[in-house]
Amino acid sequence: MGKWLRWAGFWLVLVLASGAQATEVSVAVAANFLAPMRLIAQAFEQETGHKVLAAYGATGSLYAQIRNGAPHHVLLSADDTTPKKLEDEGLAVSGSRFTYATGRLALWSRQPGLVDGQGEVLRSGKFRRLAIANPKLAPYGAAALETLTRLGLLEQVRPKLVQGDNIAQAHQFVDTENAELGFVALSQVLTQGQLTAGSVWVVPASMHAPLRQDAVLLTRGQDQPAARALLRYLKGDRALAIMRSYGYEV
Repeated sequence: MGKWLRWAGFWLVLVLASGAQATEVSVAVAANFLAPMRLIAQAFEQETGHKVLAAYGATGSLYAQIRNGAPHHVLLSADDTTPKKLEDEGLAVSGSRFTYATGRLALWSRQPGLVDGQGEVLRSGKFRRLAIANPKLAPYGAAALETLTRLGLLEQVRPKLVQGDNIAQAHQFVDTENAELGFVALSQVLTQGQLTAGSVWVVPASMHAPLRQDAVLLTRGQDQPAARALLRYLKGDRALAIMRSYGYEV
């Protein structure tokens, strides 16, 4: 009996030690990265035992939350300027920032055949509403305005613009057909390299500033093993494969 109790105590210590190593990581995630992040988080949790608590929103809104004390450990931004700004302000760990993916902008409609392969539908005017994300908060919204400006169509379509707070809401406007078409993240309408529904024009990357998406370790997460583990995981083969399947360049 004494020997059995010693072994039971030994295994209990191992179980408790293992549980102590598994921690939670709070991640602020740009809305365009919602779908791949769900899969990455699931795989990360299965492989490491850590738990991911993800909050999604426009990068500008997430930045404001972090500035106001939101208890996030990691930021996955939709741009490469916000993480640097947080580093400069002492709210992120210097040297932890890296580009985890480069996104693509797309013009999308749920209606098959409405959006042509060159985006000429924008010139036709055969639509009542064009959805975009708030360009002041969302890098994909800023890229949409830049694209319309490059095409010389901004003033022509301005009366038809409807703004979502973030790229997820812009996508929702089109998905529910409250807007016939809209500028969204390619990742929102692509799965395993295939268009999920409707018609799409993948905007040439030359038409707007690169959508380099940076990750950074926030100061609240510098002592969190799960936070550092997640950042390492984002550079691994499984995470990169998931990103590629949603149209991201990695």
